[in-house]
Amino acid sequence: MIRFVFRFFGLWILAAAFIFLIYDGTKSIAAGVVLIKPFGETWNDIHAGSLQALQPLIERHLPPAVWDPGMLTVLTAPTWLVLGVVGMVLVLLGRKKKPLIGFARR
Repeated sequence: MIRFVFRFFGLWILAAAFIFLIYDGTKSIAAGVVLIKPFGETWNDIHAGSLQALQPLIERHLPPAVWDPGMLTVLTAPTWLVLGVVGMVLVLLGRKKKPLIGFARR
């Protein structure tokens, strides 16, 4: 059941990544230059309070290196890339196990 949930949400997140890729592409074509919306800006547009609460939480409970190079890299990455990676990880976690063949069944 958990595998199904991982696959389900992973596919929805991959669909959202594709939508943001198309969004960035159409804006880039219309402007004549490459325009990429960072993940941090998208998160801020959706729910600014949670993004602002995340930094003190991470800095308080985790090493400082997690926020400065780690999360800042994620927040400045393109939205479609971040969602694509998260979606692929969820789909891979939810994939069905391959049946064992040969001597591995023992």
